[in-house]
Amino acid sequence: MEMNFWTAVVIIVAITAFANIRMAKYRAQGGSPAAPEPARMVHSQREGELLREVEDLRERIKVLERIATDGRSTAALANEIESLRERKD
Repeated sequence: MEMNFWTAVVIIVAITAFANIRMAKYRAQGGSPAAPEPARMVHSQREGELLREVEDLRERIKVLERIATDGRSTAALANEIESLRERKD
């Protein structure tokens, strides 16, 4: 049986809609039946740790960008970046 593009699109949309409805139903009931409470708690703790780490890294990048760009002309900065690229090769 040959499936055309639009048939595949309709099937994918239907599966996605079905999955979203099921997930909404389980969230309304207080959680997913597949994940017991301790597993969800560990998962949530890990997510929290990762979110804090990502936020810390974003702040570091902001500081490094300020250090790299403050008081420098664009041409000087571009030349320095190019010299670093040449050293790498």
